[in-house]
Parts: sequence; structure tokens; C-alpha cells
Amino acid sequence: MPTDFGAPGAHLIGLIGAGIGPSLSPALHEREADALGLRYQYRRLDLLDLGIGPERIGDLLAAARLTGYTGLNVTHPVKQAVIAHLDALAEEAAVLGAVNTVLFKGGRAIGYNTDASGFARSAMGGLAGAALDRVVVLGAGGAGAAVAHALLGIGAGHVLVLDLDTDRAARLADALGAHFGRDRIGSGPADALAGAVAGADGLVHATPTGMAAHPGSAVPSGLLRPDLWVAEVVYFPLETALLTAARAAGCRVLDGGRMAVYQAVDSFRLFTGTEPDADRMLRHFDELAR
Repeated sequence: MPTDFGAPGAHLIGLIGAGIGPSLSPALHEREADALGLRYQYRRLDLLDLGIGPERIGDLLAAARLTGYTGLNVTHPVKQAVIAHLDALAEEAAVLGAVNTVLFKGGRAIGYNTDASGFARSAMGGLAGAALDRVVVLGAGGAGAAVAHALLGIGAGHVLVLDLDTDRAARLADALGAHFGRDRIGSGPADALAGAVAGADGLVHATPTGMAAHPGSAVPSGLLRPDLWVAEVVYFPLETALLTAARAAGCRVLDGGRMAVYQAVDSFRLFTGTEPDADRMLRHFDELAR
């Protein structure tokens, strides 16, 4: 029987991004909804398939609102561009200047960021006991902003954000510095990576490089060493070129899978008002990733 997504209690969700064909989010959300007995459909809205650029995010948002979507997840390259088309931002999204979840409610489009909470929860489990005195984040886009916020929130002593766009990195450092203390965060150019990593306890890679649509690694393998931990935000594929090189160098590693699950847990709660089972979603993710 067709599902009436205009009916109360039914949910139509979308994912907007570029090259999102391999994303596990649709299946992850729908499996949890099935387990909870919810009417729920999750659709991909891939910019590449649609033949449009990120500047059309406002049109997609308007179309989703008119079509009756409950909400959207947004990913690279529109986590920051979407903000101009929203009616309101949750506090964390406003601080970060990045949104990964949009909820349509009461005639308004409200932006949230569950990437930060997702990475924080992932790191507290997967990097328990790791040194956090000095951490380098490569990438100041939406994912990098969320990671930097999460690291500061869980007690990192100093976070250095590097990006090809030094102005973007500086704006992020300024925003997070106002929130967490300016002595705890800095910024610089991406080509300062070698010197920065040499004095760091850990490195988080937060650029699109390594995704199925952007293969390769943004971190030269010669910079990796056994006493450096390496975390990845990319999760499709789960084992990126960076993680393979980091394991070979003897680094402690954290893949992007747990962040993906925990941000989905928080997004699912926003979309449905129902508490999902995080452990069950982790099991679903492991099955899907295999």
C-alpha cells in the first residue's frame, strides 16, 4: 500500500549533496523507522544527478518545503550555502556557520547541526584516553567546523584549523574563539600541515578528499607517525586512503562511521520527535557498510 506522506505521523526526508549515491543515510534512517513502526521515506537529491550546482540549494529547499518534506539532511558542498535560505538557526548551527539538518516546522525552515554532537560522541568512544593537548583539523568547511567545535567541547587544549581558504579558516577560529576562548583555537593555510602535524597529538581530516567521488588523500603519508592519532569524517568508503596509510604507519585511527551514525541519531530525533535506538543504528550501519 502506498504511504501517504501528507498524513500526520508520516515523514518524507531528503539528503542534498553532490556525489551522494553511496550514502548509507537513507537505509540507516529507514531501517530505524521500520523498527519503530514509523512511516518514513528517505530520498537522495544529488546535485550531480540533477545537473545543478550548489548555488541552486535555495530552489531545492523551496521545492522540498512545497512537496511536504518533514526535513532534509544537507552535506558537501551546501552545508554553509544553505544558511542564507533558512528562517532560523539553532544556537550550535549559528556558532558553527554550518547546517547539516533542516527541519520544516510551523511554516519555517530551521537549521541544526548534528555533526558536532555526532563527532563528539564518536571521539569520546573511539579515541578514549587519547591525548588532546594539540589537535590539527584539516578543512574549515561544514564538517571541519563541526569537528573543531566538538573537539573544544570535549576538552581539547588547542585546535588548529587549516584550509586552502585561509579567510574561511580565520572566520571559523574567530567564531569558535568567542565561544570557547581565543587561546584555544587558531587557523592557518593548508600548506602549513607538515609543521602543524609535527607538533600535534592528533589530526582530523575534514575535507571531501577520500570520498568515493573524490578519491585520494589530502595528507602525505610521510607526515604520519605512530604517536599521532588520525580521525576521518569521510565514511563512504569507510576505509579511506588516509586511514589505510595511517594504519600502516602505526597510528591509532577513528573512521567516519560512528560520526555518521551519531549525527543520524540526532537528526532522526529532530525529524520524528521519537528517540531512536543508537546501538541498533550502529548495528544497522555495520551491516550496511559490509
